[in-house]
Amino acid sequence: MSALMKAEVLDRAAAQAMDRYVIVKSTIYTSGERDPRKPPEYPDTKDKLHLMHHDPRLPRMPDKPTLFDFFRLRFGPSIHMLQSARLAQKNGCSEKIILACLIHDIATGGFIRADHGYWAAQMLEPYVDEEVTFAVRYHQVLRFYPDESYGYKYPESYIRLFGPDYKPEPYLDRAHDHARKHKYYEAARLLTVNDLYAFDPDVHVELEEFTDIVGRHFRQPKEGLGFDDSPTAHMWRTVNWPTRYL
Repeated sequence: MSALMKAEVLDRAAAQAMDRYVIVKSTIYTSGERDPRKPPEYPDTKDKLHLMHHDPRLPRMPDKPTLFDFFRLRFGPSIHMLQSARLAQKNGCSEKIILACLIHDIATGGFIRADHGYWAAQMLEPYVDEEVTFAVRYHQVLRFYPDESYGYKYPESYIRLFGPDYKPEPYLDRAHDHARKHKYYEAARLLTVNDLYAFDPDVHVELEEFTDIVGRHFRQPKEGLGFDDSPTAHMWRTVNWPTRYL
């Protein structure tokens, strides 16, 4: 059987498996497409089950998933984070900053875009040092505020994306003031400096290049991410099983 035929068989099997289930999207997932105050339109549920386990349309995660399993099987294309980590390495940053660059956008890659620095830091807090989570949390804030002493200018891409008149919200102004006075300000600023705003399609970076750094600075739970009863395990389970009904 050719690779194409195998792929078609797997796709057909996944489609048939999904015929058994009802997929109900959460309100935050559909807001903007419909008024969340109005009742959603559910598909026909007769003789069907509401999905509560693995989604057959997704690659199956291991029973004890690691950070790298999430990179490979759940996060979207991670070329940006990989290239940022490579850049930090090239610039002689510490291993903690390299790790922060590698994982700083996991929220946008697998969970949510809004306030992604805060979400990612929260997901990571049980597993990395405070300096790493501070850098990840506040990179979202500092990217809007130039700091010439680190050679960081306001990204031109933000003018194209948000317009020349965009002003950060007051909560970001307050967070920026807090970060500037914090002992880990440099960590967060170095992350923004190495946070690429344009990616080179010709530069290929393998995740395995950072195996040792992750091994030294990421506390992988023996039960697997999502099953270790940490305060944020539920967030990793949500990324693992994103379409579960409850």
